[in-house]
Amino acid sequence: MADRLRDLAERKSQALQPGTERAIKRQHEKGKMLARERLDYLLDPGSFNEIDMLARHRAHEAGLTERPYTDGVVTGWGTVDGRKVFVFSQDFTVFGGALGEVFAEKIHKVMDLAESVGAPLITLNDGAGARIQEGVVSLASYGGIFRRNVRASGVIPQISVIMGPCAGGAVYSPAMTDFIFMVRDTSHLFITGPDVVKTVTGEEVTLEELGGAVSHSSKSGVATFVADDEKSVLDEVRYLLGFLPSNNLEAPPVVESVDDPDRDCPSLASIIPESTNMPYDMRAVVTEVLDDGEFMEYHANWAHSILCGFGRVEGHPVGVVGNQPMALAGVLDIDSSEKAARFVRFCDAFNIPILTFVDVPGFLPGVDQEHGGIIRHGAKLLYAYCEATVPRIQIITRKAYGGAYVVMDSKSVGSDLSFAWPTAELAVMGPQGAVEIIYRRELQQAADPVARREELVEQYAEKYANPFAAAERGYVDDVIDPVDTRRKVVAGLRMLRSKREQLPKRKHGNVPL
Repeated sequence: MADRLRDLAERKSQALQPGTERAIKRQHEKGKMLARERLDYLLDPGSFNEIDMLARHRAHEAGLTERPYTDGVVTGWGTVDGRKVFVFSQDFTVFGGALGEVFAEKIHKVMDLAESVGAPLITLNDGAGARIQEGVVSLASYGGIFRRNVRASGVIPQISVIMGPCAGGAVYSPAMTDFIFMVRDTSHLFITGPDVVKTVTGEEVTLEELGGAVSHSSKSGVATFVADDEKSVLDEVRYLLGFLPSNNLEAPPVVESVDDPDRDCPSLASIIPESTNMPYDMRAVVTEVLDDGEFMEYHANWAHSILCGFGRVEGHPVGVVGNQPMALAGVLDIDSSEKAARFVRFCDAFNIPILTFVDVPGFLPGVDQEHGGIIRHGAKLLYAYCEATVPRIQIITRKAYGGAYVVMDSKSVGSDLSFAWPTAELAVMGPQGAVEIIYRRELQQAADPVARREELVEQYAEKYANPFAAAERGYVDDVIDPVDTRRKVVAGLRMLRSKREQLPKRKHGNVPL
């Protein structure tokens, strides 16, 4: 027994540092932590339980003479703020973090455990893709990961943290998870690298321009959150988990709130400009309503005309969607529709109520938008709202025009409660455009077209561009003083906590992807 215990201690000692001193030094010189250092920082102290620590590859015929323990990935479970999570952390100091058969088997095992016990899965990615020496076995092993990502989708939260390179087929696992975090300057995510791009297309591009955190957070919309260094990004992961339930059968975690649920929102009384063409910051509206102004913005650097993110009301997590008049007047375009649709579907999958703040002039016109599929992409957001069964509250602050108003969680697509400020304008289109169409002939024949147009615009605005006609028909449940917004939201969410709604039985819908 003593000999076996000494042998065990020696093997585990080797497994704790399987990479070479040179590889470890290079990792630290790049400002990157080691696989275990990342887990130590992310998880509660002393909570990590490792599995498959002594696993080693079996690919002797592939010419891999070294057989380090762990095979390049550390797997197991631990806790974050006392709540159970499953993790795997790729080790770049072992075979460059490349995935082989045993490496993948370890990941498959931890993914299966996470799904079966109903706990979030956090993946720390820092690897060179498929292990070339193991050939098609590596590729098939990726398939097992992808299939598990899909099976766990909507069942447990899946969070990918890109801590280094993630290339080729390896990118598709993060792409199918719920959130992707990246680190500025050291994270890179791409299908083909700069050399291949130059060979195939002739384009010259740097690694950072092609697949860096800035590019993916502002242009492609692949990266959800970005931080300046590894510790900051792991802090953000812990913060995000505080808003999320462990699985789709649980309610989100509730925290004690000291923010008075009955307080006024005095700043909202004057936030809408006198001119309907003047912008204001919807973020200021959102933070005024939420507990303590706390708001974790989702895709903050992409699709700026719409805001999405997490906050709390009375300590209960909520998902927030809002048009942003500061960007393109808050229009819905291809990117903003896709961003909000994915966010709404996540909230619905994980029992997080949705607050929607509406100030939308319509869908963005243009040949590029039409040819790019604005109809199909806009339908994604419409589909997401129509399908959602969680509590949903709509607040119309100003413009609510045309089909975009309907899409932004209107009463007709299933919003449970709809409130409008007195400044709300619910109409097919704005007064100016409506008058030009309805009274075109009259204006052509008018002695003073300018004066007559102004008169007709004023009449139209008085009759249609206000919330009262909609309130008369029940499309708006109440017209409220903006100061009372938080109070109304609190009361609505309290009432809706016992909401139960079942969709028709089916295999799945056919979302317009």
